[in-house]
Amino acid sequence: MIPISEILDKDYFTHEEIVRLLTSENEDRSALFARSSKVKEENVGNIVYFRGLIEFSNICGKNCFYCGIRKGNKKANRYNLTDDEILEAARFAFESNYGSVVLQGGELEGEAFTLRIERLLKRIKELSDGRLGITLSVGEQTRDVYRRWFAAGAHRYLLRIESSDRELYYKIHPRDEKHSFERRLQALYDLRDTGYQVGTGVMIGLPFQTPDHLAGDLLFMKALDIDMCGMGPYIEHTDTPLWEYRDQLLPLEARFDLALKMIAVLRLMMKTINIASATALQAIDPIGREKALKIGANIIMPNITPGVYRDDYKLYENKPCTDEEAADCKNCLEARIHLSGNKIGYDQWGDSIHFKQRN
Repeated sequence: MIPISEILDKDYFTHEEIVRLLTSENEDRSALFARSSKVKEENVGNIVYFRGLIEFSNICGKNCFYCGIRKGNKKANRYNLTDDEILEAARFAFESNYGSVVLQGGELEGEAFTLRIERLLKRIKELSDGRLGITLSVGEQTRDVYRRWFAAGAHRYLLRIESSDRELYYKIHPRDEKHSFERRLQALYDLRDTGYQVGTGVMIGLPFQTPDHLAGDLLFMKALDIDMCGMGPYIEHTDTPLWEYRDQLLPLEARFDLALKMIAVLRLMMKTINIASATALQAIDPIGREKALKIGANIIMPNITPGVYRDDYKLYENKPCTDEEAADCKNCLEARIHLSGNKIGYDQWGDSIHFKQRN
């Protein structure tokens, strides 16, 4: 077996080498993290960019087996922010020099929803004099809808594939037209063709998932040539079908460790993309997000959703910071990021270097 140092020196990793990195322990694991930290520093620097996260609605038309806001969860307390509440949150991000916002919500389709997002994009651009960058994360739409939103001012889009393995995908989603693997894949291609910076990601530590699946996910992201990635540990939610498989899961700490390795290996494979440090990391480890920043991540998404709604956007259990307001989150994060040895890129879009290099 070749030493891990030889694998880390390669420009490209095979599937087997990725599995080896993802299952590394002790000194090998430390070597992986040391290398990914160095590669991050050399390629994207030690600046962390903020994306103010506005979780504007937990009303969703989909029924994914892992998600707390799935349509079939009758216990979810549904909400939908008013346009004014969304714009107020965007104004907070602008005045706090965050540089960008993310509009995230349950997956809905239809002309009324399309028009609403279009209107909000234009108004956010107006209130910030065009200075706030805008990422959307509202699921699968038609190519025409993606075009309209791009024209209205969105320039980044996060659409998580959740698993790039078709068989595993259908173990965590209903097998029907509403949850088509092919359609989700096509949506990613449509986003790229429209001109967005495209982001995707997966859950790490799912039931039925193996290191082979995760290695395939990383190779999928490389082949798709993504510009940004948001991925984190799977955390189970009581009111979902996957809850019954909780006994098959890796311990939370192991899922956390695997998520860090995924971030580290992706940083080595795609040196100049943006990688988000997921909130779910903090749900397992109080300084989980900072650990991810040290070994490869360079994006943080402070939650700027009005505090009264936060507990209802519960995709998983033990979601952190649900009892805070946006200003609390800002002060807390500033201190945490400086402690992790990084600086904050205030008032900057922090666009993917990878995207700029390709275009």
